[in-house]
Amino acid sequence: MDKNKTRLIAQVGVAVALATVLQYVKIMQLPQGGSVSLQSVPIIVMALLYGPKVGMLVGGIFGLVEVLLDSYVIHPIQFLLDYPVPFMVLGLAGLWANKKVLSIGFAYCLRYLAHILSGVVFFGEYAPAGTNVWLYSIMYNGSYLIPEAVLTAIVSIWLWRQLQKRGFSELAQ
Repeated sequence: MDKNKTRLIAQVGVAVALATVLQYVKIMQLPQGGSVSLQSVPIIVMALLYGPKVGMLVGGIFGLVEVLLDSYVIHPIQFLLDYPVPFMVLGLAGLWANKKVLSIGFAYCLRYLAHILSGVVFFGEYAPAGTNVWLYSIMYNGSYLIPEAVLTAIVSIWLWRQLQKRGFSELAQ
């Protein structure tokens, strides 16, 4: 195995480990699940540095690790919609290298959509009586994902710029 592949494998492992630790540093926690944290920053930064394939790999591995450590699974489809899929799609933040805010926003919209679908199909019973389940899922998931997306975008772009200043882009090639 060449030196660059070994370096990339190590960086993927470090990114997954960082995301795992950051998921426990909660800025805000909602009563029925969902929280604001910076867990997605390592996934986004790897996507910005290496592109969507590596970003999706990091996100997918993190989603599986999260299931092992802290999950609530009631159905195989809900498992997919709440764990590997939302974090894999965050890797798509590496799609448009020159439009980082747009890329991160797009990736978070896809994550939001996965959680909305899971909420409608599997957690609609928690909606207050008379409340549309779609509206409830949009509001509930948006209450933590929108602030997290904004914080993650700010921190990820800042961190990416710091890495660029220190010559990290040459290592990522």
